[in-house]
Amino acid sequence: MDKKKLAGRKELEALREKSRSETDLRTGPKDMEITVHMGTCGIAAGGREVLSELADALGSAEQENVNLGKSGCLGRCDQEPMMTVTEQSGTQFLYGNLTREKVREIVREHILGGRPVQEYLVKS
Repeated sequence: MDKKKLAGRKELEALREKSRSETDLRTGPKDMEITVHMGTCGIAAGGREVLSELADALGSAEQENVNLGKSGCLGRCDQEPMMTVTEQSGTQFLYGNLTREKVREIVREHILGGRPVQEYLVKS
């Protein structure tokens, strides 16, 4: 392989790794996965603030057994900002109309305490 192609390949690998690190905020096998939905509507509704608050709350609680990531729109723009909590069993909980205060309560009650916060769940 010539030097130009090799350099291009290395650059592509570096971009891929950077993209992965920006998408997967915490990695490795964990007991729970939390995904903040960051489509255009989610970002406009406050998704970045939710993601920031979630990362802060998990860090403050020294909660290392949670994968934190982000994804695109779920098509429920009226419920944004939203996040999905997936437990190790595969059970998913979709929370909507989130605020910083709601995120803190969800971390305290659901993530740390194992009790989903029913009043913030998105109804089908």
